[in-house]
Amino acid sequence: MYAVFRTGGKQYRASAGERVRIEKLTADVGAAVEFDQVLIVGEGADIKVGAPLVAGGKVSAKVVSQGRDEKIMIIKFRRRKHYRRTQGHRQAFTEVEITSISGA
Repeated sequence: MYAVFRTGGKQYRASAGERVRIEKLTADVGAAVEFDQVLIVGEGADIKVGAPLVAGGKVSAKVVSQGRDEKIMIIKFRRRKHYRRTQGHRQAFTEVEITSISGA
C-alpha cells in the first residue's frame, strides 16, 4: 500500500518502511509525526483519490535524522562588466521513516 501526502508545500509518495527526505520539521530525532493531508491511498486497482484530501487518511512516521543537503552554488555573472557574485545554499531536511498508512 502506498500514499501520496503533502507537507512543506510538496507532495511525496511513500509506502510503509520507506525513508523519505522531506522539508525540515521542528521535531526531535525519534519523535513520531503524523501527516493528515493525504491525497491518494491505495494499491493496485484499489485506490482512493481525495477531492482534494482523503477523508480519514493518515500517514504515521518516525523522525530518523535532521540534516542539510549538499551545497549548491548560485553564480551571477555579466561578461565584460566586472560583475560576478557567488553565493552558496544548503537546504535543511528531515528524514522520516514511514511506519503506517491508514486510509479509512
